[in-house]
Amino acid sequence: MARKNRGKGNAPVKHVQTRDGFVNPRTRTGRGMDNLASAGHYAFRFLTRNRVQLEAAYRGSWIIGNAVDCVAEDMTRAGVELTGSIDPHEASELYAAMSEFGVLESLCDTIKWARLFGGGIGIIMIDGQDPATPLDPSTVGKGQFLGIYSIDRWIVNPEYSDTIHNFGPALGQPNYYQVIPDADAFGGQWIHHSRVVRLDGIRLPMYQRQYENGWGMSVVERIFDVLTSFDSATLGAAQLVYKAHLRVMKIKGYRQVMGGTSEAARRAIQAQLDNIRAYQSNEGMTVIDSEDDFQALQYAFSGLNDVLLQFAQQLAGAMQIPMTRLMGQSPAGFNTGESDLRQYYDGIAQKQEGQLRRGMHTLLEVLHYSILDKAPPEDFGFNFASLWGMSDMDKANVGSTRTSAVVSAYEAGIVTDRAVALRELRSGAEADGMWDSITDEIIEDAESDPPAPDENDLPPVPQPAPNEAAVQYVDPESERHS
Repeated sequence: MARKNRGKGNAPVKHVQTRDGFVNPRTRTGRGMDNLASAGHYAFRFLTRNRVQLEAAYRGSWIIGNAVDCVAEDMTRAGVELTGSIDPHEASELYAAMSEFGVLESLCDTIKWARLFGGGIGIIMIDGQDPATPLDPSTVGKGQFLGIYSIDRWIVNPEYSDTIHNFGPALGQPNYYQVIPDADAFGGQWIHHSRVVRLDGIRLPMYQRQYENGWGMSVVERIFDVLTSFDSATLGAAQLVYKAHLRVMKIKGYRQVMGGTSEAARRAIQAQLDNIRAYQSNEGMTVIDSEDDFQALQYAFSGLNDVLLQFAQQLAGAMQIPMTRLMGQSPAGFNTGESDLRQYYDGIAQKQEGQLRRGMHTLLEVLHYSILDKAPPEDFGFNFASLWGMSDMDKANVGSTRTSAVVSAYEAGIVTDRAVALRELRSGAEADGMWDSITDEIIEDAESDPPAPDENDLPPVPQPAPNEAAVQYVDPESERHS
């Protein structure tokens, strides 16, 4: 027989349910105290699975359009800066090829569909190669790269019966993706994972990821409640415009006339009202019967602007996009908007590194083989260009500092080759705009300069013979006096 818990005096101990946090049973405050706040909870909406609703929101709401497009466009707007020992002329060819094949535009579309639907892929198109085979960049011949084909998660089916088992960032993802048969391109074909740039929306934990067929969550799902509140407040404010100037007219016997059977009397009242509307202007006059009464009421909009601003700020916070970028409005008060934009750009840089770094590296390697028909140098790499553009004054200061550093190194003999100094001067032209007029011909002429003479190559200074007396100079004046 189970022994009961006993307190003092063998009295049964009363078990009381406890909860973390502050509660006050007397005032019914706190979570779980049978109050209105305790009835609130979070429920699954699964808006990400409703493709038609997301498409309608993207097409019909400019806020949703900005929430999806702003981040995607800013992640690809500035492009990349190639690094390493790549020749500047070859780097220019790669930049031109990226523009020709619309690489950044296709990546921007892939990011958009990933943010809107929760996932998307960009297929790397290589002419003459089977998309179902693993991609080896070294097998890409000259001119075989033809761009990126961007599709969303609803156009492709991941094959999760065959997943990646090798340890790494792609662990657990499918080895193959099958494009639906009625797609515009690659219909019914299998695509190997090495040939796609995969992007998810908002990453989810494992069980929720399984519900979404391995993809992420749409950014619209998380902001949908505050979005509907903002749209409701905006539409409500628009409706109030129609009631900003209310006019009330009291007509004696109006109820009897409108409820009676005399159609002529009703037409007479309607004609009277039309006559009043026709002459109501800044120069008109309202004429009514002496027994009628006419009043004009005005509606005050005080406080409405603050309500709309609060909803807009909640939207901006939910989307992690500053008001100056989301709403396209100028900063107000003492806020210049610079700190908000810097914080936003830092978030964009984090997304670029986390979502685009691996895919962009593969793309640039394939592009190098296709355009230059050779392997990239060992130190070949890239950085995402900064979104924070420099002013003319900042560019001048950076260019002056860079020029002084190169000239000082050359004069100190650290850099003895004039062609190397010229290359260093031209390498920063894209950042500060200085020394972009240094052409390849100027550098080639500098490479043909004769080498600087070495101290070991100088002719020796003649020394007197050991048995030869040194010639001593004698002042003739001193010799005469002596």
